[in-house]
Amino acid sequence: MQTTVGIRDLKAQLSHYVRQVKSGETVIITEYGKPVGRIVPMEVSLDEKVQEMIKSGFIVWNGEKLKPTKPVAINKGEKTVAEMVLEDRE
Repeated sequence: MQTTVGIRDLKAQLSHYVRQVKSGETVIITEYGKPVGRIVPMEVSLDEKVQEMIKSGFIVWNGEKLKPTKPVAINKGEKTVAEMVLEDRE
């Protein structure tokens, strides 16, 4: 959800709009009716997302790093896959 607010109203009720952003809303700031800025909620870090999934029981993780795996396919030609893709695009 997003809310539109003029600069004067934003200054007068800043705490109100900050609470809206904290709850996940985006606030569009206008000056004379034209959008000039946007206040958006902070992105949640990957670690925070993982911790939330662990708490909710969606995933289980023992905290250890994953072991490297062998590649599924090996390029035995002289060209790299990237070179072949670029060549195919031409």
